[in-house]
Amino acid sequence: MENTTAKHVTVNNPADISVIVGYFMVVIAVGIWSTFRTNRGTVSGYFLAGRTMVWWPVGTSLFASNIGSGHFVGLAGTAAASGIAVGGFEWNALFIVLLLGWVFVPVYLTAGVITMPQYLKKRFGGTRISLYLSVISLLLYIFTKISVDMFSGAVFIQQALGWNIYVAVIALLCITALYTVTGGLAALMYTDTVQTFVIIAGAFVLMGFSFYEVGGYSALLDKYSLSLPSQRSFNISEQCYTPREDAFHLLRDPITGDLPWPGVLFGIAIIGSWYWCTDQVIVQRCLAARSLTHVKAGCILCGYLKLLPMFLMVFPGMISRVLYPDEVGCVESSICTKVCGTAVGCSNIAYPKLVVSVMPTGLRGLMLAVMLAALMSSLASIFNSSSTLFTMDIWTRIRPQARDKELMIIGRVWILCIVAISICWIPVVQAAQSGQLFDYIQSVTSYLAPPIAAVFFLAIFMKRVNESGAFWGLMGGLVMGLCRMVPEFAYGSGTCLIPSNCPKLICGVHYLYFAVLLFFCTAILVLFVSYNTPPIEDKHLHRLVFTLRHSKEERVDLDWEEEERGRKARREADEKKKVVAEEDQIERGDRSIMMMIIGWFCGISDTQAPEPTEEEVTEASKQLPDISEDPLWKNLVNANALIMMSVAVYFWGYYA
Repeated sequence: MENTTAKHVTVNNPADISVIVGYFMVVIAVGIWSTFRTNRGTVSGYFLAGRTMVWWPVGTSLFASNIGSGHFVGLAGTAAASGIAVGGFEWNALFIVLLLGWVFVPVYLTAGVITMPQYLKKRFGGTRISLYLSVISLLLYIFTKISVDMFSGAVFIQQALGWNIYVAVIALLCITALYTVTGGLAALMYTDTVQTFVIIAGAFVLMGFSFYEVGGYSALLDKYSLSLPSQRSFNISEQCYTPREDAFHLLRDPITGDLPWPGVLFGIAIIGSWYWCTDQVIVQRCLAARSLTHVKAGCILCGYLKLLPMFLMVFPGMISRVLYPDEVGCVESSICTKVCGTAVGCSNIAYPKLVVSVMPTGLRGLMLAVMLAALMSSLASIFNSSSTLFTMDIWTRIRPQARDKELMIIGRVWILCIVAISICWIPVVQAAQSGQLFDYIQSVTSYLAPPIAAVFFLAIFMKRVNESGAFWGLMGGLVMGLCRMVPEFAYGSGTCLIPSNCPKLICGVHYLYFAVLLFFCTAILVLFVSYNTPPIEDKHLHRLVFTLRHSKEERVDLDWEEEERGRKARREADEKKKVVAEEDQIERGDRSIMMMIIGWFCGISDTQAPEPTEEEVTEASKQLPDISEDPLWKNLVNANALIMMSVAVYFWGYYA
């Protein structure tokens, strides 16, 4: 217990402070530089970085968007409690990102969409599916991703700095919102590239210090099983504080394992395919790429980077338990409350504890910068993508006549709304039982995401699937997921000391098994309804399904009537504006300089591009999206993908 005072360490030495300030200066400079590189005043420029990104910002941005402070705190904490199996969540992604680049993105590009609900709208027609997906995605962002990242950041800041959580999180949110609001996706992807280097460099340094402290990898293998807390009551079951015998196995017993191997192989793959292949945050980065080859190369780079969390976060989490068994491995509720303020356990402090205790002055500041980088890059990605969803899928439905300038403003205002909701959510996150937070997020995803994954898979691979099938599949899947989720939240997931009272029939099935079951039940329901209702004709499906992605025939979009209504409304709005153009010209002359500066700062232009005529729309629709690839680069990228899969299979085999 000699290090309990370490959590009150405050960064007040010049070395640490200068590192943190230097880091912020670099991020802001990169953000400002990138805002000048693209046109932020158009929908494509702001939300898709003008589709000009090359492979390395795409790959690093995919990685940085995925790795939040929740990874540092959650992965290391779960690893401290139960070993390396949690690394399976990371290593499964190596295969799924290839599915994203080779199967899903080509279809999204030929469909010509900005958001995932837009794709479902073009594929199936109607508005109810896209509206459902927009709403559920926004709810998942606010109540799982943002809350987890902010909670994890708060745990770290409390441990390392002793700051007030509200002050720290509000400052972080404001800086993040600033460069997201002003720069759009381009600023985000270039700052993500800087963040990725900072995250990896800092985490490598900490990993080196950690392995040095514990005495190397072989010492970790020997000592982990002996890392028992010294203070424990006789009435506490031995399995509640003894490290698992299978701690160093990725694949565990299918019945008694905390992460059973069929669930790790198939359940995580289903959750992963929802996250990596259909989630707006991830796909938006790929749609911003210059060409399909750059998308694929970016996916491969991201895959290689995803090998790292096992070594940078999982093993250090286990080392933290070896070095500080009384704190990280505490089991007595009174001691746990003293150490980290939570009665259920303190495994979540594993990574912050290492930073505070192991890192020398100066490097401690670097690691704080790393955590802030992880927190800010993932928050910024969620802000940008949720603003894209809200603007393109919800606001355009409320106001079909909205033009680019209005959409730009609404997108930015929505980000500010999410910041406000996030700040209000902090007390709820603080009250959440920290020991269960990481599991809660994975389980919530397992109950809500598989139906969406099933519908996307069937939409892309099966022409016969129609709107009725997809809609009722999503509704049936949602009901099944809620039937499992609501009792689990009502009864609580329980702890080793106090098991949950949830009936075995409902909560006895592991959440990863439930994800597999839910995926297949949804798929069967979608196919059953689709085959009993009329099919969608091929003329509506050109370049919207995988088999027709190279089709050159003209597509009649199922949502063309709604598109036409929107164009007509915008043309009428333009006519009205022309009538008052002269008055507007006079007013503009008197307009304050401050408003002009704000307009430039946010990349919003007063000069609105005219609405295209019907002839121009027809001509544009004939210009097909280009997914052709240079044969040399295509073969090179494919060879790299095979090498990466071989590396992944080797690591899985070695640690299985």
